[in-house]
Amino acid sequence: MSLKRSSVFVFLLAVFALISGYLLSAISLAGRTGINLFYTQYKFLKDWWKGALLVFVVWVILLAIQLYVHKKASKSASIIVQAALLIIALAGLYMSYSDFRNSLSHRWLGERFHLGVYLFWLGWIAISVFMLLQKKIGRIEDGGKEEIS
Repeated sequence: MSLKRSSVFVFLLAVFALISGYLLSAISLAGRTGINLFYTQYKFLKDWWKGALLVFVVWVILLAIQLYVHKKASKSASIIVQAALLIIALAGLYMSYSDFRNSLSHRWLGERFHLGVYLFWLGWIAISVFMLLQKKIGRIEDGGKEEIS
């Protein structure tokens, strides 16, 4: 995997995490009231940098896990795991959308907040697609470092 390509990808993830953090902090008045009175464990979402940091850290952990699987597993196993994680991210995006449309309390959080959540899932989808597009390098036990197509 190219270090330059990976660095650019992580930088883009950081930029999108900042955008997501800002959008997550743009909770509607009804949402802020609910967080202040009932759901106090989510108060960190009111600060854009805390939401951005959380999103970025989660994305980096997901990237590290998927990179580890990509390096250690066989090509077919790696593709299966990456595809499974892509399906999980797509399911999370769909379930978030469905929840925001069907749950009144979540609908009141506002569209900007919803976009921040959707951006989180899109980031995970981007990580999975990025990993699926990486060429697999053969392991030393398998006879060398030649690229496997």
